[in-house]
Amino acid sequence: MFWIELIVVLGMLLIGARVGGIFLGMSSGVALAILVFGFGCTPGSPAIDVIMIIMTVVVAASVLQASGGMDYLIQVAINMLRRNPKRISFYAPLISWLFTFMCGTGNIVYGILPVIAEVSREAGVRPERPISVSVVASQQAITACPISAATVALLALLAPANITLIDILIVCVPATLIGVLVASFYASRVGKELAEDPEYLARVEAGEAAPINEKTDFQEKTFGSKEKKAVWLYLLATVIVIAFGIFPDLRPTYLVGDKMTTFSMTATIEMVMMIMAGVILLATKTDVRTVIEQSVFKQGLMGVYCIFGLTWAGDTLVKSNLDFLKAGAQDAVVANPWVFAFVLFFMSALILSQAGTLGALAPLGISLGITAPSMIGMFPAVSGLFFVPSYATVLAGIAFDRTGTTRIGKFVFNHSFMVPGLITCFVSVAVGLGLANVLL
Repeated sequence: MFWIELIVVLGMLLIGARVGGIFLGMSSGVALAILVFGFGCTPGSPAIDVIMIIMTVVVAASVLQASGGMDYLIQVAINMLRRNPKRISFYAPLISWLFTFMCGTGNIVYGILPVIAEVSREAGVRPERPISVSVVASQQAITACPISAATVALLALLAPANITLIDILIVCVPATLIGVLVASFYASRVGKELAEDPEYLARVEAGEAAPINEKTDFQEKTFGSKEKKAVWLYLLATVIVIAFGIFPDLRPTYLVGDKMTTFSMTATIEMVMMIMAGVILLATKTDVRTVIEQSVFKQGLMGVYCIFGLTWAGDTLVKSNLDFLKAGAQDAVVANPWVFAFVLFFMSALILSQAGTLGALAPLGISLGITAPSMIGMFPAVSGLFFVPSYATVLAGIAFDRTGTTRIGKFVFNHSFMVPGLITCFVSVAVGLGLANVLL
């Protein structure tokens, strides 16, 4: 019966992914209803902790965007790129990783991509090289960021195993950075030089693309103390979160029954982000009504709805078939935990959400006996969002490259992001598993 139920759930997810957007949550609800009413499965539980984490982080990031802080960060990134045009194939991915790491959302890369495209073209560098890895780097940084929904979701799931935020960071920060650097080295040698690329030369002749060395006039925005203050306060929130992770004694303890319990790190992060969102709003005198109008808020709310349905349906399927899964797959998964990394990768490519993938599959991995260190090591595998060229930042990267070097191939899957993305994920997971084995 499990296989039939799995086909039903995957079928509904495929339909949801096909329609796109918030419909993924709706189709997950249909899958849940079929499991409960059709197959008589006992309803599981939605990942409430994950949902609450996403809500608090999304609101804080939306306040940062509404205050102009995110635009200020983008301007800083632009200035950094223009100062080092010849090394853009390496600097652009690192900047994308760093700024996503600081903000907890990959949305910031939208403002950087057009600059990467034009600066690389001006320097005679094939834009495909920095753009492809920059998009992937922004996805990988989510799994290294201390305040991203995916990282905090993993922390909540592994809290019973006494895993701390620092345990995740000491593995995933170096692992993802190494993965991005290796992919950047590969991408820096991809394709013909821009001056020799026939597609680009044809576009220049047709007037559809600017020639090499023709400068693009990027109007530099002027920012005041308001935007800078918002950024520093947001970064302070990140520092506070890390401090609570490093020094658990900073968190209060209270008596539960006969046992002293430390206030959970998950709840601490939620509280810090709620407070700092309010502090940023008041300190910068941002109009509270503009917060819910930001793109980060709208996309985040859609993500919450989808994850609600995904995790509820996933938990119902797993818990109703746990004995069957343990009997058939536990030994193989425990002996070869990297196999589960492939499952995480392809699920993330399907549902296009790192936190949603974790919420749907991590409980299964834990139930099958995958250790907490192994789960942390394979965490970067949830960044397979580039695999199908339908993710928003992938499409944006293609659209902003007017030279035509960043493209979707004839066979769809042979697109510009595929090999750099696979290299980044493979190296990050390999390094992550190695570091987790040594450090945890």
